[in-house]
Amino acid sequence: MRTEVCERFGVEFPLFAFSHCRDVVAAVTNAGGFGVLGAVAYTPERLEEELRWIDGHVGGRPYGVDVLVPGRIDESAERAGRGEGDPGSVLGAIPAEHWNFLAALFEKYGVPAPDLGRARDAAAATGGARQVTRQGATELIDVSLSHPIRLIASALGPPPPLMVERAREAGVAVAALVGTVEHARRQVAAGVDLVVAQGGEAGGHTGEIATMVLVPEVVDAVAPVPVLAAGGIATGRQMAAAMALGASGVWCGSVWLTTEEAETVPVVKAKMLAATSRDTVRSRSRTGKPARQLVSAWTEEWEGAGSPGPLPMPLQMIVAEGAMRHINKVAESGNEGAGRLANYFVGQCVGLMNTVKPARQVVYDMIEEFADAIERLNKITET
Repeated sequence: MRTEVCERFGVEFPLFAFSHCRDVVAAVTNAGGFGVLGAVAYTPERLEEELRWIDGHVGGRPYGVDVLVPGRIDESAERAGRGEGDPGSVLGAIPAEHWNFLAALFEKYGVPAPDLGRARDAAAATGGARQVTRQGATELIDVSLSHPIRLIASALGPPPPLMVERAREAGVAVAALVGTVEHARRQVAAGVDLVVAQGGEAGGHTGEIATMVLVPEVVDAVAPVPVLAAGGIATGRQMAAAMALGASGVWCGSVWLTTEEAETVPVVKAKMLAATSRDTVRSRSRTGKPARQLVSAWTEEWEGAGSPGPLPMPLQMIVAEGAMRHINKVAESGNEGAGRLANYFVGQCVGLMNTVKPARQVVYDMIEEFADAIERLNKITET
């Protein structure tokens, strides 16, 4: 396959795999695709460890890093994420009613309550708050660019000038995810080299416009900048459709969540394997911004009448992610209530994710199906 992105990044297949799991990133890169590590969950120290491991397992093959740099962050949340003021400033920005609601959830679903005091302290020390502030994201960018990555992506909003400048100095391409044509134009103006047009079917933070509509709009709007199609893509047939829409490749995230290497906890992986495309919802209950995830008692309760409502990013992440780690751990012991609450980010293509395979096999299956789809299309035009 010889698309523009294949030539630019030196990959066999224009298949970009976003994952929080280093094993998936390495497996896809080694199979001829391009692995991209999602860095938002990591401290700079942990990211350094993960990237060092990837460096040692890909033999110089290309891979990238994705960071989350919100364009707008609630001012109190920004101060809290930086840890300004007293040591408890992060926790002090979270209303007591949210902790009380969380405790009530544990009680309602029969989940043994953790020591919320210790959980809050841990969240303040190591949670996602700092990583999604400007300062925290800059630290992750610096760590990323100290490794031989080929791409750095901004997952939420235009990349800051500092990110573009440092990437240019390091000879690293800059990508950005967009959900509208307007966003795409702003990203190009900010200096990105690659636009990822992500439809509303995608898992995680996403907009509302469908992939089939969004991709050709973005392709036309930003030409000659290459575009990757994203959002609900899990098969070679969809990959072929994306290329027909003008994309130079595809960016996939959800499809790796049911692979053998994935970070997905077993109870959630089982839910995904059994889910249909209707079993996801865009909800602010995990991060504070609309993010597509599995429907569960967690999403239903946070959107329910008794909820205090999700907090702005990154404060909701502090409340939610520590709680979900505890829920997942308890669910693995067979606790029914915890199993009902457990969920994870995933796109509508979850209905196509019905078996557990090695990540490299997913790559090979997609490419084989892509080739079959192209052959069928060629036959249509034969005379």
